[in-house]
Order: sequence, then C-alpha cells, then structure tokens
Amino acid sequence: MEQKQGNYNAFYILVLLFFMWGFLTSMNDILVPHLKSVFELKNWQAQLIQFFFFLAYFVMSIPAGILIRKIGYKKGIVAGLFLMGLASFLFIPASYIQVYGFFLLALFLLASGITILQVAANTYVAVLGKSETAASRLNLAQGFNSIGHTLAPLFGAWLILQNTEVVDVSTVRMPYAVIACVLMILAVSFLFIRLPDIEHEKEQTKKSFNLWEYKHLYLGALAIFFYVGAEISVGSFLIEYFRSDPSIGLDTKTAGSYVAFYWGGAMVGRFLGAISLGENKSLAKMMLVPLIALVVVNVVLMSNDTPLSTAFGFDIMLLVNFLAFYLGRSVSNQQLALFAGINALLIIISMFSGGNIAIWSILGIGLFNSIMWSNIFTLAIDKLGPFTSYGSSLLVMMIVGGAVLPLLQGILADIPAIGIKHCFILPVFAYLYLVFYGLVGYKNEMTAQ
Repeated sequence: MEQKQGNYNAFYILVLLFFMWGFLTSMNDILVPHLKSVFELKNWQAQLIQFFFFLAYFVMSIPAGILIRKIGYKKGIVAGLFLMGLASFLFIPASYIQVYGFFLLALFLLASGITILQVAANTYVAVLGKSETAASRLNLAQGFNSIGHTLAPLFGAWLILQNTEVVDVSTVRMPYAVIACVLMILAVSFLFIRLPDIEHEKEQTKKSFNLWEYKHLYLGALAIFFYVGAEISVGSFLIEYFRSDPSIGLDTKTAGSYVAFYWGGAMVGRFLGAISLGENKSLAKMMLVPLIALVVVNVVLMSNDTPLSTAFGFDIMLLVNFLAFYLGRSVSNQQLALFAGINALLIIISMFSGGNIAIWSILGIGLFNSIMWSNIFTLAIDKLGPFTSYGSSLLVMMIVGGAVLPLLQGILADIPAIGIKHCFILPVFAYLYLVFYGLVGYKNEMTAQ
C-alpha cells in the first residue's frame, strides 16, 4: 500500500513536468509568425524555429538516456530543468543582439533540456503501475501537457504578438525571463523531492539489445516521427493559414488565440483517453469531460463579449471526438488507427473548403491527436523489460519528426502552385502511416528475454 501511495505521489509530481514542456513547445507556434515578421523570413526559414527545436530530440536522446542511466532519473530531471532555465534566459540577450541564429541556438538548448525530461518522465509514468493501464496514465499526463499547450498560445499572443505596423522583438524578453525563473525554481525543488526507483532498470541481463528483434518498436519509432511531425506541422502553420486565406482573413493576434482551440482539443481528448483506457471507465465519466470543456469555452467567450456561436464548430468536433472514442472501444491500437484516419479526412476537408468549415476542421485535428503519443509510446515499449530505457530513448529521438516535416511543409508552402492552404497535404500522408501502425505495425512479435 505504501509503495502504491508513493507511485501516486510521484505521478502527481511528474505531471508538472509534462505541463512545462507542453507550454514551452506550444510557444514556438507564437514565435514562428513573430520572428518571421521581425526578420522578414520566408516560410521555410521561419520553420527553422521548429527544425532546431526538434532537432535537439534527435541529437540529445541517446546522450540523455546514457546520462539518466549514469546519474539516475531524479538527477537527470534536475539537470534538464537547469538547462531549460539557462536556455530561456538566452532569449533576453538574443532580443538585444537581434540575430536570428541566436534565437535558434537558445531553442536548441531549451529542447535539449526537455529531451532529458521526456526520456525520464515518459518512462516513469509508463511503469508506475500496471502495464495494462500504462496508456491511461500517459494520456492523463499528456492531458496536463496539453493544458500547457493550450495556455501558451493565449499567453504568447497576449504578450508577444501585436497588431501593429512595427513588429518589436523585445516583446519576447519578459515572457521568457519569467519562464526561466520558474524553471530554475523547479530544478531546485526537485533536489528535495523523493521519487521511487524504476526497478527493471536494475535488472541484469546477459542479452544485448538488438533493435531489429523488436519490430513493433522500430515501426513505433517511425510512428512517433510521423505523429509529432504532423502535429507540429499543423500547429506551426495555423496562424499563417488563418491570416492569409481570403475566406478566413483573421488578424495576427486573433489567429494566435485560435491556436488555443487546437491544443485545447488535444487536452480534452487526452483526459477522455485517460478515462477510456483506464480501469474505472464509465460512459458518465467520459461525458463529463466534454461537458466541462463546453462550459469553460462558453464562459471564456462570454467574459470576452464574444458570441457563443463563435465556437459552434468546436462543439461539433467535440461530439465527433466523443463518438470516435466509443467506436474505438478502449483498445489502444484501434483508437490510434481510427483517430489518424479521421485526421487525414479533416485536413482534406479544410484544404478544399473555406470559412468556418476550413477553420474548425483543421482545429478539430487537435482532439484526435490527443491519444496518439501515449498509445504509440505504450504499444512500442510493450514487453521490452530491461531494455525499456533504450526503447524510450529511441522514441524520444524520433520526435525529430517535428523538425523535419514542418520544414518540408514550409518548402511546399513557398511553391506558388501549392501555397499555405494546400501544403497541409504533407501531414495527410503522415496520418495514413499511423493508420497502418494502429492496424498492423503495432503487433509485438517478440517478448524481451
């Protein structure tokens, strides 16, 4: 009983880390259009923000895994938080020097710290309890990650984006200074927090790790690559899409606030996933999540004197998402395939429509992205035993998809015949791969010895 309570306490503490890196990752969606205007960049050049941020996952995942195995998970978390705090402080001199490359360096270092947290925290959450409910725990943790994702665009749009003729890079100073201070305080706090050991990491095995013996793992690594790439590609282009498409034509600040619906949808879906894949699931509990979401959205709209009809499209997407959870029947691979297929369809609808239909079909993707990370992650590390940390490092490494796909989409967007609206064809193919993984690729053909 004492160990079980310790696991609960550790989970609650780790949830805070998920929130922080979700917040910082989503801030990039604000930096992309802001620095694009400041430095007068092309679309592909602006996407270097995402490229260097997510490149860090590829470069640093294996070193992060080695570091954690040497100094332990707790010290690894502290090191990651300190590195993130230092990187956030670098935004202040970068705003004075006004060199684009300095911002990219700061983002790379920031993501390097997040990489260490990802390797540690995802593994922790997956193993702190029964393997059958690992996806439920990760969905719940990812729900708090999405709270960070949801708040960041509102925070960033308010403090960084300005509807003025002169775009001022100095607006990044205060937000990132506050973030840096919070991260440093968290790092010091974690020195005094007690976390349980991950026992299977101490197991001895004479068998060496051979990736090619675990088909579900390397196909899962590709699934992480395409999922993250698709999610970040869509999020990165939302502001530019909403302000450049003639049938939509939102101003920069309003477009930035709409991004909150994208990440907020992922938050709602992840809390639904936590219930759907958990031990104590019930229809009543599942219905409660979208109802709370509707109330919160309507309260926010009324407090800003905005017509409730503004979020009518989001209400429809919530209903479709709830029905999709029911059809997925709480089976991880089935939900993954179904949700990925729906997202491919939503993108196609947005590309070939306009106005509110185009807006809400593309924003609705966030709801269906919700369970993908946790479902892919738990399917991919299933029964890896003492090699779980190796699998986790590989999966975190493949977050580099968030660097590659947005850059490729930026190149497509700069081709006049394609443009912003139709460059979203790239994530369609990414989601189709996830359909394959959910139907076939997830199957575990070998059990770790």
